[in-house]
Amino acid sequence: MVQAFDNETPWAPSQRYPEPRFRAFDPSFLRFRAMNGTVEKLAGGCRWAEGPVWFGDQRALYWSDIPNDRILRWDEATGQVATFRQSSNFANGNTRDRQGRLVTCEHLTRRVTRTEYDGSITVLADRYDGKRLNSPNDVVVKSDGSIWFTDPPFGIGGYVEGEKAEAELPQSVYRIDGQTGAVTLVTDSLAGPNGLAFSPDETILYVVESRAEPRRIVGFDVGAGGKVSKQRVVVQGAPGDTPDGFRVDTEGNLWCGWGMGGPEFDGVRVFNAEGTALGHIDLPERCANLCFGGRHRNRLFMAASRSLYSIMVNAQGVAGG
Repeated sequence: MVQAFDNETPWAPSQRYPEPRFRAFDPSFLRFRAMNGTVEKLAGGCRWAEGPVWFGDQRALYWSDIPNDRILRWDEATGQVATFRQSSNFANGNTRDRQGRLVTCEHLTRRVTRTEYDGSITVLADRYDGKRLNSPNDVVVKSDGSIWFTDPPFGIGGYVEGEKAEAELPQSVYRIDGQTGAVTLVTDSLAGPNGLAFSPDETILYVVESRAEPRRIVGFDVGAGGKVSKQRVVVQGAPGDTPDGFRVDTEGNLWCGWGMGGPEFDGVRVFNAEGTALGHIDLPERCANLCFGGRHRNRLFMAASRSLYSIMVNAQGVAGG
């Protein structure tokens, strides 16, 4: 069903090139600014937009509207927005596996699922060590087919993004083996594991620790069989910093959903692999998550609170991200 979405969030696209919302903290950031790339608002009317994922074969962007219990679809060719799935079981993070199938984190059912080519749904994980997962939050697929996801208790903390329940497991990061489907614990050392992504060569796993005070992004070395080691802080946030979901470009830079500490924080903040902040793309709303899409993976799609935005950039997201 195609739906009309209102534009309740005040918004006026820039009439000037280059885009003035592209703020550089370091001169190197300006090379990512496309001369005629400007922030565009694609849709509004959400309650909490999350989990964007690009389907290049469809020229479409899917994303979650968690409190409204639905997954939405934006069509690049027509600009139309439609409901893809409702109920979505309060879906949060989404990605594609290496066969092009949708992989989704569901709060209500406390599971990770895969949507098959025929539309049927396969449960990939809903328990660990005989106990129910908390509320899978974000997910990424490695080139070996393994699926990595975070499992904080955010979705079972109340009745807005799921159903209130007691946690049965520590908040953790898990890995689903791409061949056997076995679920293994990656780490339970983080407070509120949230967004996650791999470096371009997949030797580093980055995870947002969203219940650290203040928030931060932690890195792990990735070894054989999905074992991680050498936990360290890559980005140490300051008061007001709220990294959430993020993706990595082909150079290893981290493009992070940001906001909530004040208008100057809302949008996307970009860091190099060493954790130095390079710049910021301003949005009128907090950005929860993002992904790269378009034919060349150089269109940044930003799920920001009540709306979906995009901008063309001189950077490319890593394949599979």
